[in-house]
Amino acid sequence: MNIDTEKIALELIDTFKIAGDVSIKLRKDGLIKEIKKDNTPVTNGDIEVNKILTEKISKVTPDIPIVSEETSINKNKENLKTFWLIDPIDGTSDYINNKDEFTLNAALIINNKPGLGLINAPAKNRMFYSYGDKNSFEIINNKKINLSEKLKKDNQEFIAVHYSNSLKPEIERLHEKFNIKKFYKMKSSLKFCVLAAGEYDFYFAEPRASEWDIAAGHAILEHSGGKLTDFDGNEILYGKPNFKNLPIKPFCLISRPKNILSVIDKAGERAKF
Repeated sequence: MNIDTEKIALELIDTFKIAGDVSIKLRKDGLIKEIKKDNTPVTNGDIEVNKILTEKISKVTPDIPIVSEETSINKNKENLKTFWLIDPIDGTSDYINNKDEFTLNAALIINNKPGLGLINAPAKNRMFYSYGDKNSFEIINNKKINLSEKLKKDNQEFIAVHYSNSLKPEIERLHEKFNIKKFYKMKSSLKFCVLAAGEYDFYFAEPRASEWDIAAGHAILEHSGGKLTDFDGNEILYGKPNFKNLPIKPFCLISRPKNILSVIDKAGERAKF
């Protein structure tokens, strides 16, 4: 299957912006909330955004199956290699509580690897997309900024992001190992985007998320020159059973500059963790 990832990404950007505007309007009007079987919240905003995204994606790529957090379609399929992963709203709790870090996410997985990613953080007015090596972008004032060209000065201290205000002992040890003095709480997939943009340097996390939580961010980060691996340096692949990240060692999100990778390798931390 010949897939033009650039063409697909460009065709979907306006739909992501529209869906983002809809999510904001629905929140202003008052959200209808429910609790799912897994005890996580879902709103009419999640459902409506999912409808907008899946309908457009189905038209653009009618032969590629879609796996979304908010529907059961295709979730029982095994051995998928090329498929979409959609998380219509990542950070639903923040969305409900009128916070601004929630995101809209879609990733096209090609041969079990992220080939394309789109993330919109509408409350922050930040739209990101990627479709291949050195083709990772943020749209600012209707102009695309290539994230692979945004470099951070080597002499600046490392700053991390983390999903909570507290660190588990093993993550705290990693922060100490790499002399990370500051970290900031960030719960949604926006973490990947700010890493890709060179605004932060590290995110160490346990693999507790489902595949649709990380796939779009993985694409954007990797296509900017960053890296997402488990802590032994193994790449993260998609299409695992039930689309769940396996209980492996913590995976490590690493942004540019490239010297961060050499810092980790010199420390020998991959082998010791």
